[in-house]
Amino acid sequence: MTISDGLHYLATGNPLSKFVINTTGSLLNRKSAHTNTVVHASTSMSKDLVKVMPPLWQIAGNNRIFTRLAGLSGAAAVILGAIGSHNAKFKDNSEMRTIFDTANRFHFFHSIALLGVPLAKYPMLSGPLMVMGMTLFSGCLYYRAFTGNKPPFASMAPMGGTCLILAWLSFML
Repeated sequence: MTISDGLHYLATGNPLSKFVINTTGSLLNRKSAHTNTVVHASTSMSKDLVKVMPPLWQIAGNNRIFTRLAGLSGAAAVILGAIGSHNAKFKDNSEMRTIFDTANRFHFFHSIALLGVPLAKYPMLSGPLMVMGMTLFSGCLYYRAFTGNKPPFASMAPMGGTCLILAWLSFML
């Protein structure tokens, strides 16, 4: 297989690309009725793909807890972001504001990333690492931003950061 064959397969030759191309083509083709658009896909491959591919919530299987944790964590990030944006203490102290913004940004990003954990090969490795990393890293920074004191255990934030790095690397396994 040459490089051009590989690129062709990635762009248009794989079943997912064919399905997207055929579905898009059938949606743009207004000759058929709107209700029959997806049913009358132009190739049998796309019909087979629709039958074989289960919904994402079924793929998550027993690991849906991480999807729920992502929802809870995302809601907590929004609440803490709202509290932090209205906190008068941060308007006077730019250092605490920067610390809070970092905590909230990491909290948001990793809450979204937690949605993908059920699709990982080893979700029971990636998920706990990501949750623990978010809790330790963002929690320490939130504590410092809101109280102005360093966390009681200074090594918690670096340990949380290490957990986050390991969680991301575990997606590669």
